[in-house]
Amino acid sequence: MEQIQIIRSPVELNLDDYSLKGTHIFNQHKKLKDLSGIFGDEKAFTGMNPEQTAYTVQAWLPVKEGTSGGLFFGATTLMPGKVGDEYFMTRGHFHNLSDRSEYYWGVKGKGVLILMDRDRRTWGEEMLPGSLHYIPAHVAHRVANTGSSNLIFGACWPSDAGHNYEEISVNGFSARLVEKEGVPALVYSEGMENRG
Repeated sequence: MEQIQIIRSPVELNLDDYSLKGTHIFNQHKKLKDLSGIFGDEKAFTGMNPEQTAYTVQAWLPVKEGTSGGLFFGATTLMPGKVGDEYFMTRGHFHNLSDRSEYYWGVKGKGVLILMDRDRRTWGEEMLPGSLHYIPAHVAHRVANTGSSNLIFGACWPSDAGHNYEEISVNGFSARLVEKEGVPALVYSEGMENRG
């Protein structure tokens, strides 16, 4: 009987910090200067160190971006902090192919997954170790760190989904996650109060 070869996976996932090691790993390092325009308190933002790390992303891209039928896997480490009373957060995006969905799950720390549909209705889901989040099609998403330590979360999304950051950069989210009386609260962004 012919023996069939058994090989090791080309990528290893560290289950403690969710770091990836292996081939076809994409690494991204976002500093505060890369997040200009997403926080509500521009004065507080300009007074902060632009070189301060806000978050890092690692992703395993086993197929070419845009490939139909493939999947990507990633992990984000979002540092604690606030700009004014608004928590550090990721840039946020729709997908280029807006009918694509995605999974996020909490690994360490605590935060809020902020979601906004095409009618600009915004809501949040608490993110904790073990929480699993389904992000539906046509829904923009970003994550804020509401804790005092790093927030680590995983993600899995279709390899043809793409990222539409431009729409969020221009229009923002209809609500912001801020600290009110010591706890996280979603509040309407300026000018959004009377839009249903």
